[in-house]
Amino acid sequence: MDRWSDKVAVVTGASVGIGEAIVKKLVGHGMKVVGCARNEEKLKKIALEINGNGPGEMFPFKCDVKEESNIVEMFQYIKEKFGTVHVLVNNAGLGHRAPLLSGKTEEWKEMLDVNVLGLSICSREAIQLMKATNVDNGHIFNINSMSGHRVSGLIFYSATKFAVTALTEGLRQELRATKSHIRVTSISPGVVETEFAYRLNPAEPSKAENLYSSIKCLHVDDIADSVIFALQAPAHVDVNDIYIRPSEQKI
Repeated sequence: MDRWSDKVAVVTGASVGIGEAIVKKLVGHGMKVVGCARNEEKLKKIALEINGNGPGEMFPFKCDVKEESNIVEMFQYIKEKFGTVHVLVNNAGLGHRAPLLSGKTEEWKEMLDVNVLGLSICSREAIQLMKATNVDNGHIFNINSMSGHRVSGLIFYSATKFAVTALTEGLRQELRATKSHIRVTSISPGVVETEFAYRLNPAEPSKAENLYSSIKCLHVDDIADSVIFALQAPAHVDVNDIYIRPSEQKI
């Protein structure tokens, strides 16, 4: 990881869960990390907690990835403050119980806006900045899901994650066509104990509690460690897909 020390990373959805864990890991390895999310208060609290305790530093930035103007503004800030970017972690994502037969259109749109379009816009802006500043060894991460490889339960959410699977490989192919050495990695977790299930079942928190107590779930640090694993691979090694599930998870 020494070659990433003092380099610039962006992590979306950084105010909680997997995103927060990834920010902390990258800062611990000496990176300058722009952590973005809608909840600026939480971001500032995390920065206050970790800055000064390690070799790197977190820079909170309020950004709603549903809004293209927010994303463009964030990358303009990065360009002005740091000059370039080296790593992007597309972690922001959400799910709704919105069946195909009865789901609300606005919930489908929100999943598409965050899980697919926000991810794509962030990737485009990051790569354009990398290319404009001659960063040819950057790395793009998409925090996908096992739901991006098999359909189970949340159908429309799965559809957005299947899109992430296709977008990751498509981005890799487009980069190779331009002779770029920027690497692309999809990380697909199974059940991770986060706020996800609670947000999915706001009126029935017992559903989340039952899920997370049914097996030994993954911890957010397990996913953050997967990012570090792919980042520290030699430059000629492109780790494209990581599937990571609890040992007890069946599907």
